[in-house]
Formats: sequence, C-alpha cells, structure tokens
Amino acid sequence: MKTAALPRQQPPGKSPAFQPLYRQIKALITQSLVTGEWRPGEPIPSEIELAGRYSVSQGTVRKAVGELAEERVLVRQQGKGTFVATYAEERSQFPFLSINPDAEPMRELGAELLGLERMRDPVSARLLGMNATASVFVLRRILKINERPACYEEIRLPAARFRGLTTGVVEQHECMLYSMYEARFGVRMLQAEERVKAVAAPPEVAAALHRVPGTPMLQIERVAFTYGREPSELRRCYCDSQEHHYRNAITG
Repeated sequence: MKTAALPRQQPPGKSPAFQPLYRQIKALITQSLVTGEWRPGEPIPSEIELAGRYSVSQGTVRKAVGELAEERVLVRQQGKGTFVATYAEERSQFPFLSINPDAEPMRELGAELLGLERMRDPVSARLLGMNATASVFVLRRILKINERPACYEEIRLPAARFRGLTTGVVEQHECMLYSMYEARFGVRMLQAEERVKAVAAPPEVAAALHRVPGTPMLQIERVAFTYGREPSELRRCYCDSQEHHYRNAITG
C-alpha cells in the first residue's frame, strides 16, 4: 500500500493558520474514508499501523483517532479495535429526526415510498456542489410515526454519487435511507443543517398527510453532509404539527 503524504503547504504569499500534526493526520484518515478505503462498519488499521503509514508517533495517531471518535466518525470497541461508524446497527434509522408526537411516546418509525425519478435541477445541483447540468435523484416518501402519516419528504441526491438507485433498492432497504446510503453506496451522513418555518400545506402534501390544503405545517429544509463536509443530500420535509412538535436538544 502506498504511503500517504502529509498535506502540501500552501503556496508562497498565503498565510494559512497553523495546524497541529494530529489534525493533519485526522485529515488524512478522513480522506481515506472519503475515497472508500474503509467503509462504514469496517475496522481501520491499528494505531501502530497508522503511525507507520504516516511516519508519525502512535500518540499523534491516537489523538487524531480520538477526535474522530468524539465526532462519531469512528467508534472504538474495547478489545476489538476502531471501526468506521455506521447507522446499520443503531436503533434509530432517522438520526436527524426532530419530530415527536404530542400525546404519546415514540413507539415506531416507518416510511412509505411515493416515487423516485431522475432529473436535472440546476438549483439543487449547485447546492450539492455539482455542475448545473448534473442530474439528481428526487425521492418522495411519507414518514410515519406510530403508524400514522406525520411528514411528507422530498429528497434530492446527486445521481453520480448514488448511481444505480432504483425504487427496488429503496424498497429492499424498507425506505430506511441513511442505512441504505451506507450499505449500498458507502455514503455516511455526519452532519446536517436545517431551516424551519411555518407554511401552508400545498395540495399534494395535504392529500398525502390526509389534511385540508392550506393546513399550517412546519417546513424543514435540510442539507446533510458526508465526510469532508461534502453536501450529499437536500431534503424538504413538511410536518403535520397538529399532532406533532419539533424538538431539538442544544448543548453548550
């Protein structure tokens, strides 16, 4: 295996901020995740192996791996090693879900596929960091909470990254998208940014959620990022707020 080089210095004339060596190693490990060298759920080399690969001390590698573990990019398992984090074995297949029922606990989550198509959407392509002529997949589904329709979602994905996506693939994974992204395409969503506002439900959304057109709903627009903070999913979600509320935990 070819030894990876440390990141190149900036050209003369620029004054980059100093970056500790362990942060440079962290960037190199992240790059290996981006290229798919180690996929979600797989082990990464030991600290000793990584230290030899990058020609640094084991302590430097340990600090880099520790920071990635704190960010839930990697998972340390006592006596087994360090693994790429995955949603496949987690209870929740909706890691960024903030919608909860008002009158009862969350017992069951599910989703129903409404449709999938491939199209050109210059605005979405730009937000996903692609050429304006690049194609995107548009997936529509209903999110169900405790077996009742709660949210109408429209999700846009870069077609090049999710090559081979079909309705059959989505249904094979029971419309659990984040675990499907990992298992089928090697894409793990790590972060998301959301914008929330109150809107009147469009007719097609109201019909899907069994509400009257114009019913007040919460509209959540989300951009989800994979390794290297690369935008890989755009999502617009209409949530029925008559029986549900938006809940977000904030830590400081």
